[in-house]
Amino acid sequence: QVRLVESGGGLAQPGGSLNLSCTASGDDITPYAMGWYRQPPGKERELVVLSWPAGSINYADSVKGRFTISRDNVKSTVYMQMGNLRPEDTAVYFCNAIIDWGQVDGRKNYWGQGTQVTVSS
Repeated sequence: QVRLVESGGGLAQPGGSLNLSCTASGDDITPYAMGWYRQPPGKERELVVLSWPAGSINYADSVKGRFTISRDNVKSTVYMQMGNLRPEDTAVYFCNAIIDWGQVDGRKNYWGQGTQVTVSS
């Protein structure tokens, strides 16, 4: 069973910063990709950033230059530093991991429980 445990988030003022982290655990897992999605109030879930093998990273245009992802493959942990926060960054942030189970079972998505980020003065 794969489990994603998130930490961080909370309340920040516009222009402020927050950090999130997420650790994947389970038997013999090495996440293929890890990253973050978010769901703003009343909206659908959207990609924030995803870290792929060999250092490839996809950022949403809305967070480029403000958010930074880093990854510790030994610990199966991903970190996200969020800077210059804006009210529109307010959302529930979900950790995402793609686990490659091989040719037969393929790659599967797993999600954390979500953590609230609120940007308000």
